[in-house]
Amino acid sequence: MRPDDIHQLLRRLPFRPFRLVLSNNLVHEIHHRDFASLTRSLLKIGFPSGEEEDPEQEKVVGIALVHIVQYEFLPATLAKATPASEA
Repeated sequence: MRPDDIHQLLRRLPFRPFRLVLSNNLVHEIHHRDFASLTRSLLKIGFPSGEEEDPEQEKVVGIALVHIVQYEFLPATLAKATPASEA
């Protein structure tokens, strides 16, 4: 996928969470634009640990853009799901 395509997904207003399908059939979801960082050939996705006292536990995945074969917007019900801590 081209960097411009990913950039458009990340900068879309209003932002819509989406999932990426990779050439090895792995799937990664991006729920907020602040958890993604784009370069010319790489997309880094951060996944918060949920542990407020230890932000170092955050998981980061780097994906070569050539391996992104598809994107899908997440259904509105998944995109607006309330985290368990707020329920």
